[in-house]
Amino acid sequence: MTDRSISRREVWIHLLFWMCLFLLNLVPTLAGDREMQGFFLLRFLINPIVFYANYAFLVPLLLLRKRVLSYILVSLTLLIVLNKLANLFLPEIPLVSQTELDQIFQDRKFIPPVQSVRLVMSAMLSTGFFLLGGTIALVKNLYQKEELSKAKEIRQKESEIQFLKAQLNPHFLFNSLNSIYSLVKDKSNDAPEAVISISEMMRYMLYEADKELVPLYKEIEYLKNYISLQSLRLVNHELVGFRATGNYESKKIAPLLLISFIENAFKYGTDFKGKTEVQINMEVIENKLHFECRNQLGQNGKRDKESSGVGLTNIRNRLALLYPDAHELHIKKSEDYFTVNLLLDLNQNEMHNHR
Repeated sequence: MTDRSISRREVWIHLLFWMCLFLLNLVPTLAGDREMQGFFLLRFLINPIVFYANYAFLVPLLLLRKRVLSYILVSLTLLIVLNKLANLFLPEIPLVSQTELDQIFQDRKFIPPVQSVRLVMSAMLSTGFFLLGGTIALVKNLYQKEELSKAKEIRQKESEIQFLKAQLNPHFLFNSLNSIYSLVKDKSNDAPEAVISISEMMRYMLYEADKELVPLYKEIEYLKNYISLQSLRLVNHELVGFRATGNYESKKIAPLLLISFIENAFKYGTDFKGKTEVQINMEVIENKLHFECRNQLGQNGKRDKESSGVGLTNIRNRLALLYPDAHELHIKKSEDYFTVNLLLDLNQNEMHNHR
């Protein structure tokens, strides 16, 4: 259910509407055309009661939650009971005088009782206000959903921009270019491969990452290139591993969703001598992606109380926006290891984007 908080402007609109309607009913009495009956105000209050019963309670709690049968039964019961009680204990609002009714039916062979006409008109009036309340509630709900959707889209775009900026930071480029420079200087056979890796990463971020969904295999290739570049600056990278299994060729995922976990693994898992231990495992079972990133804590990670970085905060926000109710994220830090486990329902995000 969307937020149904009422603004001050909306309160004034409602008050003005009912005030005008109340004064409109008083005009014939003030003009002396009709005689004021007792309990006029109480009788008039039936209309706001049925209006707000539908507007504030029945539509939000039953109809919008797809409990249609319960909504119909409760609505009919409410209308019948209120009209029955009003007819038993409260006088009728004089919609027309006895003389006017006689004039209306004088040319007809069958003249219905005045009381029956009033009962029918009163029931129709209360039903009309009841339906009006429901209609306005539905329109308001649609408007709120549209506003929430726009706000979510704006937040998502802002998050994407911040994330891309974080990826294209000078520090990452500086380290990568330094590593490539060292390889070229040493005439290493790995230099051409490193240039290709950073080229592929830049191409992916520029031409693929602006899409809502990308093929999972392309995201995996991007992660492999990143790990390859990071491994260049390590003294010992035998304990760096990446494995992807399952039928992921046909699956799609939000771009640049997993890179922050791996960035932090290298950042906090590398010691001053360039030694590190990072193990990354991805497995796709049906439509579920199981992702695990585990790194041994280096000196940076042990000094940092949270070892989370800005990237993990950002990815929590992205997961909440892109995969609401479709992900489970568990982060565990022990004395020597930092472990991230993510379970992602890939089908949920794809269906959401096709709506």
